[in-house]
Amino acid sequence: MKRSSENTPHSEQSSYVDIPLAPLTEVKKKKPRKPRFALRYYVWLYFMIFAVVILVLIWLFQYVFLDKYYESAKIRDIAKVAQKVTDVYNTSTQEQVCGKLAFENNLCIVLTDESGNKITGANNLGIYSTLYRDIMENHSRRIYELKAKLIKSSHDSYSETVDDEDTNFHGLIYCTTVYKKGSEGQAYVFIESSVEPIDATVSIIREQLIYITVILIELAFIVTLFISKRISRPITSITNTAKRFAAGDYDMDFKGEGYKEVEELSDVLNNAKNEVRKVSDLRKDLIANISHDLRTPLTMVKAYAEMIRDLSGDNPEKRSEHIQIIIDEADRLSALVNNLLELSKLESGNMELELSDFSIVDKLNDCMTRYTLLIEQNGYDIKYEPDEDRMITADVGKLDQVIYNFINNAINYTGDNKVIRIRQINKPDCVRVEVVDNGNGISKDMLPLVFDRYYRDAKVKRAIVGTGLGLSICKEILKQHGFAFGVSSTEGEGSTFWFEAPYAKQNRKQLSDGKDKK
Repeated sequence: MKRSSENTPHSEQSSYVDIPLAPLTEVKKKKPRKPRFALRYYVWLYFMIFAVVILVLIWLFQYVFLDKYYESAKIRDIAKVAQKVTDVYNTSTQEQVCGKLAFENNLCIVLTDESGNKITGANNLGIYSTLYRDIMENHSRRIYELKAKLIKSSHDSYSETVDDEDTNFHGLIYCTTVYKKGSEGQAYVFIESSVEPIDATVSIIREQLIYITVILIELAFIVTLFISKRISRPITSITNTAKRFAAGDYDMDFKGEGYKEVEELSDVLNNAKNEVRKVSDLRKDLIANISHDLRTPLTMVKAYAEMIRDLSGDNPEKRSEHIQIIIDEADRLSALVNNLLELSKLESGNMELELSDFSIVDKLNDCMTRYTLLIEQNGYDIKYEPDEDRMITADVGKLDQVIYNFINNAINYTGDNKVIRIRQINKPDCVRVEVVDNGNGISKDMLPLVFDRYYRDAKVKRAIVGTGLGLSICKEILKQHGFAFGVSSTEGEGSTFWFEAPYAKQNRKQLSDGKDKK
């Protein structure tokens, strides 16, 4: 059951907010958005770009970098052989290992001393080896040139390609320095290898690459088209449902099947739809409630004004009575409008709090004095159950409003015995104020809606004056203060509205000093 009350025993001054309108010249028209392509198109385009990039990379490696890659791979293999020769240098197995390596890898291996004299060697290239022919001719010109280039390069190794037009030989020569502990001086390893012509193989590979490219482009077009449709389908469905929702159809459901993100989006939109529908229903109820509450006093104001004009204008006693009724109804209208304006200011954040330190016991006692007449004339049993006095920091006027709303709410909905208790419960770091009634209570499904703006239960009788804004105003005031608040209720036993206000700094220090002394 919605519990709401805005009227206090004493009237409060009205407050209004003037909102200046911006000059028309300052209003800038938004440029219309350019039409965008569908998500399906972008997904298809990105997949196609990805496929094209992959193909470009493959073509670059096959056409531009293949020869260089093949040559660098050959150099790495020869370097491994040179390392094995270095490992057996100046050992008894030196000649045997060189011969085996030359045979297995189809190489010419020459190991020389620092002066270029041959120490050992093995040739598996035959007459095609330019390096071995040079040594056999006993002038070793090639050896000296390679040695000079190695020294000049200031690297551990040096390599260059060889092209012999006489034998139509295309090869690669690699040389490196041999350092070995226990050996006199240093030696050099020269390795020559044939570089097999790969033109025929490359030609076959590149021809195949053309077919692969055509097939891949066609396949990518079909696959990306299918994927783009599958990805965009749930989003398109949600968009179509959103159009129905925007048109005011709240009975549809957002269905996002396909993948996790879309399902989460559909859940969020369904929650938003339910909230919007709830607000729309509450707004309709608010308009109906306000229309009723406005129509009644306006009708009475008009009726009694006409009575003064036609009947009681010359009778001072009746005229005074009728004028008082008009004033009372005008006060009801003013209170209703003020509540609407105040809630609007609170929710927009335009209300500034005037904080001060004050006694919670004094504040609650002051509130109780304002209900003395109600207790004496209407038989209400309203009592304040205090605890030790504590100082809190809050806006006195706004906290007054919260306490009055809670008490008036309890008055409107308390049971036949009209028992209401205002309890102060001191906690280690805050004071808790509870307003307890013995009414019919609130059902569990209605509890989350109690503090909602515009909400008013259909079961509430029209005899109870209110717009469903009082507790919403309390919520906004307590939120601005940063106070914890809530409601607990048991059907048939009553309800408890409460808030917790932290102690003022001075009070906290006193309490802390008292504990330390103990």
